[in-house]
Amino acid sequence: MTGVGESRPNVPRGEFGFDRVPETDGSFETALAKARDGERLSVDDGVELLTTGTGSPGIDRERKELVLEAADRRRAEVVGEEVTFVANLNNNVTTACNTGCLFCNFKDRSERFRSANDESHGGFTKRPAESRDIVREAVERGIYEVTSVSGLHPAFALDDEHREVLESSDRGDLNYRSPAEYDVDPGTYCEQIDAMSVDGVHVHSMTPEEAYHGRRGTDWSYEEVYGRLQAAGLDSVPGTAAEILVDEVREVICPGKIGTDEWLEAMEAAANVGLDVTATIMYGHVENEMHRVLHLKRIRELQERTDAITEFVPLSFVHQETPLYEEGMVETGATTDEDELLIAVSRLFLDNVEHVQSSWVKYGDEQGLKMLSCGADDFMGTILSEEITKRAGGAYGEVRSFDEYVEMIDAIGRVPVERSTDYRQRRRLDPEDGPHGPQLGPAADGTPLVDPEWLESEARTE
Repeated sequence: MTGVGESRPNVPRGEFGFDRVPETDGSFETALAKARDGERLSVDDGVELLTTGTGSPGIDRERKELVLEAADRRRAEVVGEEVTFVANLNNNVTTACNTGCLFCNFKDRSERFRSANDESHGGFTKRPAESRDIVREAVERGIYEVTSVSGLHPAFALDDEHREVLESSDRGDLNYRSPAEYDVDPGTYCEQIDAMSVDGVHVHSMTPEEAYHGRRGTDWSYEEVYGRLQAAGLDSVPGTAAEILVDEVREVICPGKIGTDEWLEAMEAAANVGLDVTATIMYGHVENEMHRVLHLKRIRELQERTDAITEFVPLSFVHQETPLYEEGMVETGATTDEDELLIAVSRLFLDNVEHVQSSWVKYGDEQGLKMLSCGADDFMGTILSEEITKRAGGAYGEVRSFDEYVEMIDAIGRVPVERSTDYRQRRRLDPEDGPHGPQLGPAADGTPLVDPEWLESEARTE
């Protein structure tokens, strides 16, 4: 088993017989020179940088540092010394899902949620009114973004018209059951978006996978779906459900999900109706370096067509308590070397995406801060709730105060900056002026978002 920070051979993971392997006709030296000169990188260049050279196995630490230095210089040229963060809330509506992704332990089999089934489960579903109360309370405390990514509950329909289509259909492949069959009715997607769209908060929701769920059984385009969601209050779209945008990998880890082309189609449609989007990669499972760079290439091409991607978010696979790990398909997630190189090569390869995020939820504080010297410039948000990573075995916290952000960012010599979801509003914070709280939200007045005494009590109970 490979431990944290150890090298891993440049070969495909597992016995999956992938056609795409990390072999190139290039060289590390040529790729590094192009990266330093600001030239657009090819797929072969990206693979050479991620592997620190395909000509030898494992990661060469000295070469790795050269890649990190090039990425950090590029970060400074593109965005300067600011490190941004946002005051946000996660409000995931339901864990009910039948998709069966092998990397996920967030979902619960939706059959368990039916009124006719008395099997116990640890999942949840929220009614629209509950979502509204949760978001309204958070807005009053100062947050201005709500992120909502949920399981594909069979009772979810896009809106009342979609519900009528599903109720009248005799197709058995639509993953639909009437809300009357469940103890809790999640409402429709549009009702949930409307419920969360309170008091000027920015609603960041409806992944391509959820949009697919919201058009099943119809001939509606993704533009139609996202247009209806936008009218209900949707402000931007999270580019999750991307995982790895190479179908031979998706067929292993998430065979029930939409394919690469449909994910890209949905994202482009969201941009076409005027919605900002983000983009992600979820790496460190069965894929190899060629798959990672092909993913980056597809994100770069999407940005060329849309100019709508506000940030790129690398998500390191948390392997504990996931089917991939439990079934022996993986032994661990990415190494620290791989994490740092993924951030760095993302910065260098995605020359048309301005912001790269470091996830303290995935990496922890110390390593998350290190990523800010590997090419990243954004440090996520306060996320007053975070269930997905925690349910997969993640060990890091669920909440972050502004004072913690300011202290950590100042300690590494960078400038802490509160930002809006779309990065169009920014406010520098002076470390000497604490205590700090959000000011960009509709009800934000600088009051600390999180009570320090509450944080201390939570730490004592962990």
